Amino acid sequence: METVPLVVGDVAPDFTLQDTHGTPVTLSELRGGPVLVVFFPFAFSGICTGELCELRDNLAQFEDARVTLLAISCDPVFTLKAWAEQEGFGFDLLSDFWPHGEAAQAFGVFDDEHGLALRGSFLIDAEGVVRWAVVNPRGQRRDLDGYREALALL
Repeated sequence: METVPLVVGDVAPDFTLQDTHGTPVTLSELRGGPVLVVFFPFAFSGICTGELCELRDNLAQFEDARVTLLAISCDPVFTLKAWAEQEGFGFDLLSDFWPHGEAAQAFGVFDDEHGLALRGSFLIDAEGVVRWAVVNPRGQRRDLDGYREALALL
């Protein structure tokens, strides 16, 4: 069954996922401010590490725009915790491990055949509406300039 990714104007589906400390994070509880949801395939993989380190190194741009950054994969919490500690990420990594890929499926970016999240990014406004979205195929990294353009929309 093929899913279709969310597009600009869609209301973002709610989810509750655990962060690297086992604390539940619920998207709808972050309403009132913009949220950037970044799905990625796997912790410790080359492209994902490069992408998230680039976000880490430019985190001030998101903080200046008052954007909450959430990075989500189907990895278990413990894997994400080890990776976050190794890379020093200053934003939440959330586990979509079980039910496996449920949030990625709701956003239309779950690769059922391979059991992973595609590279989907969604900027959600304070009311929960998608204002910018990009989905890249496996092996194709997202461009930081795209995120900068998205922040300019706020």
